[in-house]
Amino acid sequence: MLRLDFTGVAFGALFFCLSLTPSLLPRDWLLGGLIGGITAAIGYGIGVFAGRMGHRFVLDRRRWWPPPRRIAYALKTVIVVGSVGACLLMVIPAAGWQRQVSELMGVPGPSTASYLRTLALAAAVAAVCVAGTRILIDAIKTMARFLIRRWRLSDELALLIGTAVAVVLVISLVNGVLVRGFFALANRVSQPQNTTTAEGVVQPDERERSGSPESFAQWETLGYQGRSFVAGGPSAAELEEVNGRPAREPIRVYAGLETADTEEARMAVLLSELERTRAFEREVLVIAPTTGTGWINPVAAASVEYLYNGDTAIVGSQYSFLPSWVSFLGDREKSMRSGRMMIDAVAQRWAQLPPERRPRLLLYGESLGSMAGQGAFEWLPDIAGMGFSSVLWVGPPNASPLWRDIVARRDPGTPQVEPRYDGGRTVRFSQGNSPAQIAEDTRGPWEGTRVLFLQHASDPIVWWSRDLLFTRPDWLAEPPGRDRTASMRWYPIITYWQVAADIPNAASAPAGHGHNYGDYILDGWVGVAPPPGWTAADTERIRNALRDRLPDAVT
Repeated sequence: MLRLDFTGVAFGALFFCLSLTPSLLPRDWLLGGLIGGITAAIGYGIGVFAGRMGHRFVLDRRRWWPPPRRIAYALKTVIVVGSVGACLLMVIPAAGWQRQVSELMGVPGPSTASYLRTLALAAAVAAVCVAGTRILIDAIKTMARFLIRRWRLSDELALLIGTAVAVVLVISLVNGVLVRGFFALANRVSQPQNTTTAEGVVQPDERERSGSPESFAQWETLGYQGRSFVAGGPSAAELEEVNGRPAREPIRVYAGLETADTEEARMAVLLSELERTRAFEREVLVIAPTTGTGWINPVAAASVEYLYNGDTAIVGSQYSFLPSWVSFLGDREKSMRSGRMMIDAVAQRWAQLPPERRPRLLLYGESLGSMAGQGAFEWLPDIAGMGFSSVLWVGPPNASPLWRDIVARRDPGTPQVEPRYDGGRTVRFSQGNSPAQIAEDTRGPWEGTRVLFLQHASDPIVWWSRDLLFTRPDWLAEPPGRDRTASMRWYPIITYWQVAADIPNAASAPAGHGHNYGDYILDGWVGVAPPPGWTAADTERIRNALRDRLPDAVT
């Protein structure tokens, strides 16, 4: 268990050093050590395999191999000393790279001395990974020896059977025990929170809200995020104070997982709520597919209510109480199916109204909610065909089908991080790091349905995909986006794990970076659905109101 393969040591050190290169978001020493240890173990395994293949098919037939003992010891010493020295020295530029990325985000970076802890943690993580793999290999060999003794099988056949049995057992263990156990644990942890209510959130009395005494969707059934949504947002009095003219009480309609037993029944409740609140008589109707927990960004909801002075209705529905990243891993199709059902149900009822009585139909989705919304459309013209005048999709996951198709067919010469499609006639993209940038990206003639994607160059939710394992994406071959360091490079296998490790910190990045879009969502709404006569001064007035009302959500 302690003996190391020296070719594996060299490869492991190489992989560790490359793992210290910068990624999309700043990494502290703890995260750097974890990702460094995993990649070092992967490199060690590749090195062991490469060394054995080279020995068997190349070196084994050479007269000068194996070398004399003195030369062999010298080679091993060089490998060990060189590997350790390279890892130590690599920490110095690694800390500098992290400070560089941190500066782009406007946060302090680590000192070189503190970043040395990365090396110790990576060594421990790699040791655990290598030890676990060796235990599995020993189990395969033990099984092979049993087969040889019991049935007189050849060495090769016994190893093949032993390996196949071990692989099947490992896959069964992972899928049948670990994965199911993980989701069972996630359910057990998340479900109790779904029954609680956030501090300061109380049942609304306004008839315009689901969960009110008149509502078909009872307060207790809306879930943690649903209760926060229907009880939040500006009141008519607050809107009137900010906008300086009489306002209407905004409508917020929501159905939780416990509102009805089936998705079809929940859709029926939503339609009943829309009719009860007379949502189809408002100026705008916003369909907002939710994230995994049923969350609707309070900034996005409040922004459109401020824009239209409360003459709005927003509708959402919960399909899970798991965090978005768990829902994405476990059943992304469920989110898309739920989004499609809600969009179809509301849009079909909207289409039954006389054209002169229809509200303006808007669609919003953020993160997994964006992916859920895209699931309703086979292709871009379907959005206009269903009656939507404006669509705002924020931080779409890389697996989002419509987003991937549009980016793949972008206009020649436009970068992947901010593509242009069909000259921007219907769909546009913005890196969304500042109000001025979003205004520039949405300026100019834009007739008909407007679709806007906000996607930060530093958002790992947008850029992480399995393709990173062995294929360099265009966004890493092109000039860097506005908040991605030019020092980032693509390395097979390593970049995949680097960007994956960025995901847990994505939402906690400073506003305007990572998966935190802050109050720039307001500028996205202004870009796709501005009220008549809207000005930049109006936008700043609303921004100040949002920052006063929702300071934790926009900073």
